[in-house]
Amino acid sequence: MALFIPYLIGVATAPLVVRIVKPVVRGTVKATIELGLQAKKIAEEAAEEVQDIAAEANTEMAGARAGSEAGAKAGARAGARAANATH
Repeated sequence: MALFIPYLIGVATAPLVVRIVKPVVRGTVKATIELGLQAKKIAEEAAEEVQDIAAEANTEMAGARAGSEAGAKAGARAGARAANATH
């Protein structure tokens, strides 16, 4: 009989617990989904920013390479002219 009383209390209070717990769980799930969507948006924005920075860096590096190659070619031509002038 002593084990039967807690069982009856559990059966009697279960609907009340469900009515109280279900909205709390639903609210927690909604908040978690919303937080996940916000985190996804922030991550997408950060990824876009990193891609922009990488593209800018590649453009700058390509410009620097083109400039150094042009400078090296001009230097080689000047060197060749100077060598031809002495011979």
